Amino acid sequence: MAAVGSGGSPASAGPGAVSAGALEPGTATAAHRRLKYISLAVLVVQNASLILSIRYARTLPGDRFFATTAVVMAEVLKGLTCLLLLFAQKRGNVKHLVLFLHEAVLVQYVDTLKLAVPSLIYTLQNNLQYVAISNLPAATFQVTYQLKILTTALFSVLMLNRSLSRLQWASLLLLFTGVAIVQAQQAGGGGPRPLDQNPGAGLAAVVASCLSSGFAGVYFEKILKGSSGSVWLRNLQLGLFGTALGLVGLWWAEGTAVAHRGFFFGYTPAVWGVVLNQAFGGLLVAVVVKYADNILKGFATSLSIVLSTVASIRLFGFHVDPLFALGAGLVIGAVYLYSLPRGAAKAIASASASTSGPCTRQQPPGQPPPSQLSSHRGDVSTEPFLPKLLTKVKGS
Repeated sequence: MAAVGSGGSPASAGPGAVSAGALEPGTATAAHRRLKYISLAVLVVQNASLILSIRYARTLPGDRFFATTAVVMAEVLKGLTCLLLLFAQKRGNVKHLVLFLHEAVLVQYVDTLKLAVPSLIYTLQNNLQYVAISNLPAATFQVTYQLKILTTALFSVLMLNRSLSRLQWASLLLLFTGVAIVQAQQAGGGGPRPLDQNPGAGLAAVVASCLSSGFAGVYFEKILKGSSGSVWLRNLQLGLFGTALGLVGLWWAEGTAVAHRGFFFGYTPAVWGVVLNQAFGGLLVAVVVKYADNILKGFATSLSIVLSTVASIRLFGFHVDPLFALGAGLVIGAVYLYSLPRGAAKAIASASASTSGPCTRQQPPGQPPPSQLSSHRGDVSTEPFLPKLLTKVKGS
């Protein structure tokens, strides 16, 4: 979430930038480059580890934990983390924190109630992820879940009046084609699968999760841009609603079983690892993602798909056939193309046109080339993963 609030360049925020002015330009550039690649590594590990850890915890022999309790615990931990961050922002002054929360949460209750909608959707999304990962191989889920890029883009166009470049529309079509191929491979068999898996239910759950992810992310972004509230305050408010709504969902879906067996029934170190990953993973990525540009974010998503696939082969005996490899390759390529800044996309689109004739169009004097044109016009190409990032702070 820090990336949303940072108005300057990535190097202007964060602990590494405090002393950047005192360093030589080459040293500052090298430090920033290291931070970018550290951000890339964190994004790859977090994206892949959450899916793999959920899959691992849900397939362990023995008592199976209640997914609804894990969702509630993640909401509680995220809310407490944001509360501690706000406490630190108030320099440890409890009185100031209480007055601030009273004003922001209770006095401005209409503003708080606006967050009930995305919180409800995030809670539903988190529960759907458990259903999807329990019924689909981790690699298949990871590829199919990239449909959230498509839903986020569509909701951004409809709700925020953003425009997409031709390359981005083409990449979305490529993305859909790749996911369709992977699902066709899954429906055709794709190797042996456990008897308790239902690929149809898994596909329905992941599609519903992608729809909710896209809508909630764009809705949350609209709320953030229309108010001056702290990002951590917004997440605390979401955590309050998420905990309450999660408890309602727990009571409705598994209330009797939880009352009989206990809230923490089936919890193992692996389950706690899933809860901690969900609770802190998104917040951690929000802190480091400001150092990564859009292309690195696209690489991170692509590499996480590869990592999930390789790990699934080793951990779960997942079989990769040519059809899955083709579909996954199309998705990886689509993610990368969609993440390109608009200037780079225009350069790619015009490259073939410039070579088709004997002469190329000259750039007007004083105007930068297309690859350097500013794209900060509020369109989705400047931050194509922004709605995803907002969702990730609360959701997957």
